[in-house]
Amino acid sequence: MEKERSGCDQDRALQPSDTIASTIAQSSASGRTESGIETGGNVAITESNIVDQQDAEPEMMGSQETVAPPSRLLLRYLYIGHFLARWGARMWEFSVALYFISLWPSSLLFAAIYGTVESASSALFGGVVGKWVDTSTYTKVLRIWLLTQNFSFLIAGGMVLVLLFHSNLKSTNFMAFISLVILICFSGAVGVLSALAGSIMIEREWVVVISEGHPPETLTQMNSVIRRIDLICKLFAPVASGFFVSFASLKASAVAFALWNFASVWLAYWLMNSVYSGIPALRESNRRRKQQIPSDGTKGRVSTLEGGTLHDEASVHGTEEKSLMRRKMNLIMNSSFMVSWRIYLRQEVVLPGVALALLYFTVLSFGTLMTAYLKWEGIPAYVIGIGRGISATIGITATLLYPLLHSRISTLRTGLWSIWCQWTFLIVCAASIWVQNKHLSVSMLMGGVATSRLGLWMFDLSVTQLMQDNVPECDRGAVGGVQNSLQSSMELMSGIMGIIISDPLDFWKLTLGSFLAATLAPILYSLHVYHVRKHLFHMEKLLIMVKWPRKSS
Repeated sequence: MEKERSGCDQDRALQPSDTIASTIAQSSASGRTESGIETGGNVAITESNIVDQQDAEPEMMGSQETVAPPSRLLLRYLYIGHFLARWGARMWEFSVALYFISLWPSSLLFAAIYGTVESASSALFGGVVGKWVDTSTYTKVLRIWLLTQNFSFLIAGGMVLVLLFHSNLKSTNFMAFISLVILICFSGAVGVLSALAGSIMIEREWVVVISEGHPPETLTQMNSVIRRIDLICKLFAPVASGFFVSFASLKASAVAFALWNFASVWLAYWLMNSVYSGIPALRESNRRRKQQIPSDGTKGRVSTLEGGTLHDEASVHGTEEKSLMRRKMNLIMNSSFMVSWRIYLRQEVVLPGVALALLYFTVLSFGTLMTAYLKWEGIPAYVIGIGRGISATIGITATLLYPLLHSRISTLRTGLWSIWCQWTFLIVCAASIWVQNKHLSVSMLMGGVATSRLGLWMFDLSVTQLMQDNVPECDRGAVGGVQNSLQSSMELMSGIMGIIISDPLDFWKLTLGSFLAATLAPILYSLHVYHVRKHLFHMEKLLIMVKWPRKSS
């Protein structure tokens, strides 16, 4: 494990002043909770530590004063570029369900298969993508992310157009039909993986680097704006696609989607490249990355481990077969996939990450399966788009409330209140199963999902900030990739459920399973909060509230 952290150690050697600052931050953080209550941590603050901190504080304050505030123009460039990338991804996420349900109107099978392929690719390669972001320069990630994402979606949209213009292809040439469906699934999965790389770099890396040296509220505000942009795209992209489908045609929607991806990639790249070129902190962070990447492109850590393993193998066993087996096992255990997961599992924020991932084991969102089900129920596409827009609007409200709540009760407790808030609203969705009136049942389902976004997105922001605050810089990409991989694994399981239970009449079973997963998530997060704070509620305040009426009577 120590060898896996060699990159971090090199980075610290390059920046001794950063080492002092991080040591002070870690010492104070491990001795106190976010609410300022002593937790009895493992770090003992000695007199020498206090002296070191006092000597280092003027240096830190001086360095913070010299850090120029982020340029508002460049921050706007960052937000606009992020908007352009997320808009295309959200258009595809909503429209693909409508495309597949139109190709096979009597079943959710195609929609479930696509969701399964997409989730499986993210689950298998999410950690690898995150580790690649960690070990690549910002400029390289920027180019590959935007070009691959937009052109993958462009190919997928083109294949959809072919199927829509040749609607009888399923009966006349079934093999060609299946080949095009496979190509759509593959292109969509590649586009989603590319979008994942961009999200990790922007949300887990750039916002943290840009906010360094500034008050903590800067990072909180940037997180909220980034999430708000994503939700705005969830609000308007489905509405735009829904109106295209309802008042023009599916073909017009596919054409608009393809044109958007072709046109937006160039503007998005110029904006993001301008942000990188204009913010010195990003260039400095990129320089440190280059120094950590070996010139031959290989990972020195793996080759060192292999050499040591082969030497030990020859001295102990002395057989080539066992040496070959050990070398293969060594390559597997030190692959980017395994290393990323080991890095993730040793983080202190594992339980919050797992709790967030469990919320993705659901059909209770305006995703592929629920959109296809609502369309089967006879709900017009523009109504589904408006419902999804309302859901996103409530999510945007959550991003506005999060900084206010965070400033009062800290990140940890904000997550606790928000996840139980989400669970409370999802009770309405579970109750809709037993409502006989179809219109009322569908209304309860859509309403419960929409209102639950208030808690969901505040919880998402809480977990994101917990990871930003507690994960080392050199591990952010790997942890972010594994987190997305874990979330995609949960989506994959829900997609498999959709394949197994593909009859729309049995959608209630998917709803019930989703609610059970959404119940386990707050329980796990509550366990984490109790482990950190040693309590969930301030019992003395509750006792005062109970005793007060007695005194007044």
